[in-house]
Amino acid sequence: AVATTPLTEGVTPSSQQMGYADVTANLAQYGAWVELTDVIADTHEDPVLQDTAMLCGEQAAETREVLNWGIIKAGTAVTYSNGAARSAVNTAMSIGNIRGVVRALRAQRAKPITKVLNGSVDIGTKPVEAGYIAFGHTDIEADLRGLTGFTPLAEYGSRQPLCEYESGTVENVRFILSPLFTGVANGGGAAGSTFVSTGGSAADVYQTVIMGQEAWGTVPLKGKDSITPMILNPNTPRAGDELGQRGSVAWKTWHTSVVLNQAWMNRIESAVTAL
Repeated sequence: AVATTPLTEGVTPSSQQMGYADVTANLAQYGAWVELTDVIADTHEDPVLQDTAMLCGEQAAETREVLNWGIIKAGTAVTYSNGAARSAVNTAMSIGNIRGVVRALRAQRAKPITKVLNGSVDIGTKPVEAGYIAFGHTDIEADLRGLTGFTPLAEYGSRQPLCEYESGTVENVRFILSPLFTGVANGGGAAGSTFVSTGGSAADVYQTVIMGQEAWGTVPLKGKDSITPMILNPNTPRAGDELGQRGSVAWKTWHTSVVLNQAWMNRIESAVTAL
């Protein structure tokens, strides 16, 4: 708490103490593997082993991304683009939805994640405000671009994207979009011909999570080295495969993620305009 009591001359005030709160999360193990044969290694013209290793690396990274998304999109704070429940949602995200979430985050003292990006002398570029980060599906990008005040990544004065998936910014929220950040098919209200619907009647509901610093965290066992790649080359004799007819590319990891403060993230559930 803030210290609003005036000090008394010559009198030392009582000390304060800081405390930590432990958050419990259960680790789980994940992994996958691809089998290769000596025939492929001996006769195929393509670099199959290298390509398999690359794809397994992508699979491992996307697995962790999807696991994290499953945790953060299930937060308790939610804003609907219209109505009072997911089943009523059938309008696109509005600037009012975004401003309402930012107001709620600020009221809970959620700290911005990004810093101000300066403008530049290049024509058509703009500075970018310090603010929060939003994660959402790539399908919402067209609606974002239609919002008043949207600045695409190409117009940032300082070319410093958060990552390759950043789309742009609306006021003090920067948006990172990925097809992995899926929503709820046919979860909303009547779509008509105006909004995207998997089934053709109810609108698909897209979830966009806006968050501040330390809203959630991951729990890997070994930091950046938490994913263990494993490669067995064909044509290497081993027990049970004395002729070395089989090889494999595999990966394994321990992982979990957890929400640290529900009040520091908010999920906007909206429909997407059909193009």
